[in-house]
Amino acid sequence: MLDTESQPDPAQLTLHHLAVQTADLDASISWYREFLGAEVTWTLDTFSDLSMERLPGLSGLAEIMVGGMRFHLFSRGPEHAAPPPADTNQFQHACIEVRTPEQLRLWRERWVDVYETGGYAFVRDVPPTEIVVDSDGVESFYAFDINGIEFEFTYLPGERAA
Repeated sequence: MLDTESQPDPAQLTLHHLAVQTADLDASISWYREFLGAEVTWTLDTFSDLSMERLPGLSGLAEIMVGGMRFHLFSRGPEHAAPPPADTNQFQHACIEVRTPEQLRLWRERWVDVYETGGYAFVRDVPPTEIVVDSDGVESFYAFDINGIEFEFTYLPGERAA
């Protein structure tokens, strides 16, 4: 039985972004701008060790925003430049935002607790990553659901009140 004393609060979760891997970052940015009227809010070209371990060859990342939706478009270098087959549904991960660092830790612990019940078979039987903190104070960990879909859980300081 799972401990119900210190459980994370599902009512506090918000979908933060969808991550999309692309063979052509510039063309993808252009398409989202033209089609949706999206704006680039930031870009990156240097990455944490965890990001490079999870996504070998990671070479560029741009956050685009339209309305309240965020997309993280990223490319992984020439060895990953071929687009997926046309009949393949593709997105890289969904990011769930939590309101406090404590909630982030509770969600990671919750994943481990549910895993340790032994009640589920996982397509990707991989533990969640450790929580990492980037240079802006953003805290994140990554974990797979039973179907192999990757989720990022993240705390963004200053993004919203607790």
